[in-house]
Amino acid sequence: MDPLRRSPSPCLSSRPSSPSTPPCEMRGPVGIEAVLDQLKIKAMKMGFEFNIMVVGQSGLGKSTMVNTLFKVWKSNPPDLGVPPSQTLQLHSVTHVIEENGVKLKLTVTDTPGFGDQINNDNCLRPLDIEFLQRLCRTVNVVPVIARADSLTIEEREAFRRRIQQNLRTHCINVYPQMCFDEDINDRTLNSKLRERIPFAVVGADQEHLVNGRCVLGRKTNWGVIEVENMAHCEFPLLRDLLIRSHLQDLKDITHNVHYENYRVIRLNESHLLPRGPGWVNLAPASPGQLTTPRPFKVCRGAHDDSDDEF
Repeated sequence: MDPLRRSPSPCLSSRPSSPSTPPCEMRGPVGIEAVLDQLKIKAMKMGFEFNIMVVGQSGLGKSTMVNTLFKVWKSNPPDLGVPPSQTLQLHSVTHVIEENGVKLKLTVTDTPGFGDQINNDNCLRPLDIEFLQRLCRTVNVVPVIARADSLTIEEREAFRRRIQQNLRTHCINVYPQMCFDEDINDRTLNSKLRERIPFAVVGADQEHLVNGRCVLGRKTNWGVIEVENMAHCEFPLLRDLLIRSHLQDLKDITHNVHYENYRVIRLNESHLLPRGPGWVNLAPASPGQLTTPRPFKVCRGAHDDSDDEF
């Protein structure tokens, strides 16, 4: 036998001769599903951040609504004896909330004195309209009807319809925006939410005993208004939207859409980008320019670390 002649390689001898033979299948998992566990461990270590700004007249219950949403009064009791300072400057407070080992760094920005001296008899005021037109291009806007327990069911629905008409007339896009519905399930859920916007909410930071159970609500001469009872108000819809179902989507849209729009604006202002299809104008639109804004949308999966914006 020729010593230089080698025996055929086992790989070559076992290679299928027919091109129609299917390729070899993997003989076991490679561990891709473990990525979910890694993400969970990282999230538990790092925690989450969520920034929210509440806007409205004094006395509407903005602080109470935030307390009701995140139950921050249990760890930080309010100073009821100290009157709030009268200032027009933005005020931010940060809380670290922990629930079942998950930490959330919540930053709440208040706008004291917003429109306190302006009449509000005709639904949305000119100040509200201009403010929302500017704001909806830079952040996610979720309007609510405050102190909904002061309205009857009929008054609440009529007020809701007037606000919805004002939003459409002045091209104010509120969250969840229709252009960001990614599939049929998102479209179905978000369509139901859009029908109820603005949510009629009631805030409360005290618990009461009703029919043998402890409920969060406001006690009146006619009974207890239960915050989490859909027959009384729509606070559960607002809570589920902001926390339980859409919190990460709010952060993603802020990071990948609104922040990218802002970045383009700043680059345009610094003359680093020529005016063109990507140029965005943040000035309020004139009556002849009130068309549905088309945001500069960026691939939502382009960034991984979207935990720093809300």
